[in-house]
Amino acid sequence: MPKRRSLLKRIMRRFPQASAIARLWRLLADWPLGRLWRCAKWLGPQVYRLSRRERHVTNANLKAAYPTLTGDERKSLAHQSLRHSSATMLELGHAWMAEPERVTNSILVVHGREKLDNARAEGRGVIVLAPHFGNWEVLNFWLSSHFPFTAMYEPPKMPALDPIIRHGRERMGAALVPTNPRGVAALLKALKRSEAIGILPDQEPSWGSGVFAPFFGRDAYTATLLPKLVARTQARVVTGVALRVPGKGFEIHFLDADERVYHEDDVQSATGVNVSVEAAIALDPAQYQWEYKRYGKTPEEQQKLPNYRDYRLY
Repeated sequence: MPKRRSLLKRIMRRFPQASAIARLWRLLADWPLGRLWRCAKWLGPQVYRLSRRERHVTNANLKAAYPTLTGDERKSLAHQSLRHSSATMLELGHAWMAEPERVTNSILVVHGREKLDNARAEGRGVIVLAPHFGNWEVLNFWLSSHFPFTAMYEPPKMPALDPIIRHGRERMGAALVPTNPRGVAALLKALKRSEAIGILPDQEPSWGSGVFAPFFGRDAYTATLLPKLVARTQARVVTGVALRVPGKGFEIHFLDADERVYHEDDVQSATGVNVSVEAAIALDPAQYQWEYKRYGKTPEEQQKLPNYRDYRLY
């Protein structure tokens, strides 16, 4: 405890511009999950009302994914989604700074752990598809507490927060590697050692690093890293999420990935990835981060490669 606090103090002295955010996370780390959820229940509707961007993108994504919803149903789901997204932000201190025993005790049950254990017993690595659902930082905490675990990491837009976030994600032993060829090489080495790695399956890649594949029936530009890793390592692929039980804790779920993720064709594999993410979202659609611009790129744009911001779905 003293060692952890002193490290955070050194970080904040070195990066004073991150001090306010770090102090907020430190404060919230001591709050019970029930209080954080009550704050999120209040904050979510305020975000919907005051942030045009979050409101607009969330509604656009929900309309694309669930076209049969009525306007009132879509608005209700948008409110619920922003409550959960607010909760995730408020829970960062819990995942990164709370005593490990508290975080462990907040994980109420783990479903499907045998999928990881069996793969490793066979001498195979495990690729965990971790979509932006529930609290993915709690999932990272659990994985790095139980397995040698490696994940790609891109520094935040506010550089001063980088050492704080990195410390939070690495504190249980996770290895963070850069989002470049050197990082990919590290992932391959981890898989060949029969370890677990984490992949963000629903983050839109840069042009040239993905293909278009259906996501809720609409083309979404999807990364093609997965089939390359599978082809070279014969790793097993599962989807992992930390489902929030509001105010009480989290349920970890590991689900078998759609079999198409093992296909050598990039489009087929990407389709399997997106279907796997859809299956995780089905656990509770309100817990997915719908405010992310998942449909930002289109096949038409790919042909002429205009500026990303020229796209008008959002």
